[in-house]
Amino acid sequence: MRTPDALRIGYVLKRYPRFSETFVVNEILAHERAGLAIEIFALGPVEESHFQDGIARVRAPVHRLAHRMRTGEALWQMIRDGGDHLPGFTATLAATLASGDDLDVDDLGLAIQLALAARARGLSHLHAHFATSATTVARLAAAFAGIGYSFTAHAKDIYFDYETPQHLDRKLADAAFAVTVSDYNRSILEAAHASKAERLFRLYNGVDLARLQYGDGRGRPGRLLAVGRLVHKKGFHVLIEAARLLRDRGVGFDCQIVGDGEDAEALQARIDAARLGNQVRLVGAQPQPVVLEAMREAALLVAPCVISNDGNRDGLPTVLLEAMALGTPVVSTAVTGIPELVRDGLTGLCVAPGDAPALANALERLLGDAGLGRQLARTARLAIEADFDIDINARQLREHFQAAITATTTATTTAAITAAITAASGGRP
Repeated sequence: MRTPDALRIGYVLKRYPRFSETFVVNEILAHERAGLAIEIFALGPVEESHFQDGIARVRAPVHRLAHRMRTGEALWQMIRDGGDHLPGFTATLAATLASGDDLDVDDLGLAIQLALAARARGLSHLHAHFATSATTVARLAAAFAGIGYSFTAHAKDIYFDYETPQHLDRKLADAAFAVTVSDYNRSILEAAHASKAERLFRLYNGVDLARLQYGDGRGRPGRLLAVGRLVHKKGFHVLIEAARLLRDRGVGFDCQIVGDGEDAEALQARIDAARLGNQVRLVGAQPQPVVLEAMREAALLVAPCVISNDGNRDGLPTVLLEAMALGTPVVSTAVTGIPELVRDGLTGLCVAPGDAPALANALERLLGDAGLGRQLARTARLAIEADFDIDINARQLREHFQAAITATTTATTTAAITAAITAASGGRP
């Protein structure tokens, strides 16, 4: 077994890569630019057929864990391996089984695999994205491996009504620290878990500003651009209704919706029913360079996010960060942390979610006032530089990693010294 390196981090993800999770890739690339050693652990198989180009720049090795314990023999062998190679494993496993946690056999198998890999590869800390299955496994693996863990909570993992309890309170209690991506999220989590508030930090998602050069938007046609998965929380059904209102008012525009997802047929049916086929088009998922070029050419970027009936919602859509960095004016809605980014009348226009007339009014206002759009875009770029530079934000995250590792090392050393003194004194403390 390797001794844990001073700062060698295992990133734990449910699946990797995922087309829509550019924020994870941005974060890993920023760490790598700073020289941090990263190892990526994917708990499940890849389910997508195409990926963003940033994946190719990630140097970290990707380890795909066996995500199903299909036989009792396989699980028993995993437990034996844990007992052979993980100090204190048997006692930790017994304590875990006695704790009352709803321990899933597949999660147990994943956690043992991850703990063994962490010890073998000298990892000093585990960090999970999303407070659901990835954090469940990272929490248990860290206990088995004798290292610390942390996690980033985004949106669905905080607000969605899951059938299976996610025990966020226990995860916050055990974590060295936890990150969330907006002050709104932090206020909700602090209210629900007040005793754990001191280890919860707000750290915005960020973008690589060196790859997003600002343009002032002069001479762009009246194109509306929307980007995201075609699912209810993105609010594209509201955008289609707003487009119908604009058409009926005689406003000239065309609209492209970039993305794919389960609502594609339903959205196309809405477009057809409103007879908007000449003005609103679903163009499917596109590589990030194509999307960024579309942002540079659009009159504005619209993110009409809503809260779904099951509580699912967006946190801070990366497409808003990218558009604002590029100098494209944005229109969005007051969902979770979005108003912290799209400050109405200052860095963009922000309306109530699900309000198609209000959305249409905001779009018409920007389409008719290019000067206002440029003013908002200039202020937006400054806001991105101040709060959403991924290199700055990733550095802050590394500082949290280092503090957590130092605390874990100190606690481990103190426990070892205490045990040695007790043994030397014949069992007397």
